[in-house]
Amino acid sequence: MTGTPTHLWRLLRWGRTLARHGALTGIERDPLTPAPLRRLVRIARFGARVPEQPRYADALEAIGPAAIKFGQALATRPDLVGEAAALDLYRLQDALPPVPFPLIKASIEQSLGRPIAELFQSIEEVPVGAASIAQVHRAITTDGRQVAVKVLRPGVEDEFARATETYEWAAAQAEAMAGELARLRPRLVVATFKQWTARELDLRREAASASELGRAMEAEPGFHIPTIDWQRTARRVLTLEWLDGIKLSDRAALIEAGHDPKTLASTLVRVFLRQAIAEGFFHADLHQGNLFALADGRLAAIDFGIMGRINRQARLWLAEILHGLITGNYARVAEIHFEAGYVPAHHNLAEFATALRAVGEPIRGLPVKDISIGQMLDGLFAITRDFDMPTQPHLLLLQKTMVMVEGVATSLDPDINMWEVAAPFVREWLRGELGPEAAIADRLLDFGRILRRMPDLLDRIERAFPKPGAAPPPPPLPDVPLVTGGHGWRYAAVAILSAAAGAFAMWWM
Repeated sequence: MTGTPTHLWRLLRWGRTLARHGALTGIERDPLTPAPLRRLVRIARFGARVPEQPRYADALEAIGPAAIKFGQALATRPDLVGEAAALDLYRLQDALPPVPFPLIKASIEQSLGRPIAELFQSIEEVPVGAASIAQVHRAITTDGRQVAVKVLRPGVEDEFARATETYEWAAAQAEAMAGELARLRPRLVVATFKQWTARELDLRREAASASELGRAMEAEPGFHIPTIDWQRTARRVLTLEWLDGIKLSDRAALIEAGHDPKTLASTLVRVFLRQAIAEGFFHADLHQGNLFALADGRLAAIDFGIMGRINRQARLWLAEILHGLITGNYARVAEIHFEAGYVPAHHNLAEFATALRAVGEPIRGLPVKDISIGQMLDGLFAITRDFDMPTQPHLLLLQKTMVMVEGVATSLDPDINMWEVAAPFVREWLRGELGPEAAIADRLLDFGRILRRMPDLLDRIERAFPKPGAAPPPPPLPDVPLVTGGHGWRYAAVAILSAAAGAFAMWWM
């Protein structure tokens, strides 16, 4: 296990880099920052030329691949790093210089156990994209199909393991300082990041996620998931269908090709809602670089390393919260927060509903372009602090993806009203999940589960109460009144009976 001096040395090097980019300024100036942490920040920036405008994304890119990924995780936590830092961290493009092709070729052959000539007719040596974890090459298989080949960067697993260990150590020290840091639970932030990278560092799991999402999205003909070439996929190599499309980031090219940006924006919002609410399994990295418009008008997604899951009860709460915000039913939204345990029970329900109204009313019904995201986030974060709301780790990915989808949809259609697009889908899903038919179906399912458990239940009852053996049943015992003349008489009677029983046992033996 890595020792404390090593962790401190790494943090000092990283801290100096962050300080040179002004990325520690917010922590130092925040009045909620614990005094010991503020002192450490001052030590880290000692003698550094600090720019007036912090450059968070540039700082993490300078530190390295693991820091880039961690920055992307922190971008989902504006309550932890601040709104300005979160917005800047969204600039992280995850782009790095590519690994030389001979190393990539060797990794492919070692992972798939065959010479590359037996797998592909051709493979382009210059990658179409190189990120912190992997890079992608265009290729043609031996049977003539165009594919994308994603290969992990050599040594990336060890690098991420070292960095994550230090992140865990630092988060534990910070959380031990209590106060606001304890409420924000930085250790859970690092744990979530560790889960993300564990999935991304095994490309078989990414392939399985793509396959599962493709099956779930069969009800959305306007959305396409590339097929997986399982024969050319392993832990360090992923081969999947090549997509010829236009990235959603290029709005001018989309219009020139005849695509309707408004339709694409509405499709994206509906697809995300189906994934998150109806299926409970969603693509959690839906930024513009991972989304394409195909020639036939369908929307397509790539990069399935980060996926999110939500159980049915949480999805019901989420859908009711969205519907309550759409309709202005803040009382019901507040009730759900208490039912879900998001707000500690000692707070007042009506006061929480009023706080939600103060945030929701100014933005309800407005187009996205007229909404002050900063003002809304400030209001929401104030609520979480005022009502002692701890971070909900299972909702972190969902929160991040909702913001991301909103940003992409707005870039396509600045006048889109997210509430109007979401309302019909959420209303219909809630009708199906909370209507009388759904209630009857749930009861039938519960009854079926009980019936399936009956044989096991009867077996356990029989083991607890076995059949009597061959001995005859004992004679009935008469009711004998107890001695009531004080405890001394009772103890004497017990002693006499015990002695008699002992003598009888000796005689019987």
